[in-house]
Amino acid sequence: MVMSNQLTPGMILSIKDKLYRVESCVKVSIPKGTPFVKAKLRDIVTNAVVEKSFKVNQALNDVALNERKLEFLYVEGKDYLFLDVGNLEQVLISSHIIDEKVKYLREGIDVKAAFYGPTLFSVELPQFLELMVSKIEPRSGSGNGTKICHLETGAEVEVPSFIEVGDIIKVDTKNDEYIQRM
Repeated sequence: MVMSNQLTPGMILSIKDKLYRVESCVKVSIPKGTPFVKAKLRDIVTNAVVEKSFKVNQALNDVALNERKLEFLYVEGKDYLFLDVGNLEQVLISSHIIDEKVKYLREGIDVKAAFYGPTLFSVELPQFLELMVSKIEPRSGSGNGTKICHLETGAEVEVPSFIEVGDIIKVDTKNDEYIQRM
């Protein structure tokens, strides 16, 4: 249990059998009214953001997600098979949880997975990955010294003109940006 005036961004709350991550919160005081806490919450399953108001000192159910390290093995149908590094069990993850992260998955990539009980809620890639350039788009007439390259995983990033097919580059997976040639 946590009191509403103790909310901080990043906390996970259980409200009406749904899990929410606190994105932001602020205490609101009105001259002729009761103060309250206004919070922006992100539904962990749907990723939708909702705003909720709570009475000051209202008790809320906070929960702790269990983070586990998973290693990507291969695609199985429309889902993705991972190995739980901690207990060596296989974990099948739905494509809607992987979502856009699929463009950086290749065999052996470790991800951080957040579980609540037996239910998986999210998967987080490492911020930086080293991947091989598999194809380079011909230069457009932009003249800014960059070109688009396709990585071994299928992702596309803008790179400097000196990058060639076969190069290993470091990529920021959060911003889809080239960092450096390895």
